[in-house]
Amino acid sequence: MRYPLDSAPSSSGKPVDDSEFLEMVQQDAVQARILRQSLEHLSSGLAGDALKEMAQEVLSGRMGLREAANVSAYAEQAVEHAAPLAEKWASMSDSERDALAAEGERRLEEERRQLDDERRAESENRSGTKSRHDGRGWSLY
Repeated sequence: MRYPLDSAPSSSGKPVDDSEFLEMVQQDAVQARILRQSLEHLSSGLAGDALKEMAQEVLSGRMGLREAANVSAYAEQAVEHAAPLAEKWASMSDSERDALAAEGERRLEEERRQLDDERRAESENRSGTKSRHDGRGWSLY
């Protein structure tokens, strides 16, 4: 089977990471992380077998998310599960919608802080180990 460039399975056989979703979220690493977490949540089967299969296919790298969205069985189940959410949103007051939006913003900011902390720790770990070729400690004189 041939895969589009953005959905080729990983050669190492490892599940995809957040970087696989960056293009879809305008290069926002936090939204890519949340998208991957949402797929992991769907892969548990809570939204039905079709979305479970779709999430597992995408997370394994066997199928890209755009490709999965074009599979009618996946799309039908996604629409089926989204309809009650759309109805609930429509029935909410403006203040309820604002509160929900604020909660989402808090979650994004929390994830952003966590990602920054992880990157900082990773950078500190790397800077603590000296590479053979890093040039530190070398002098011509």
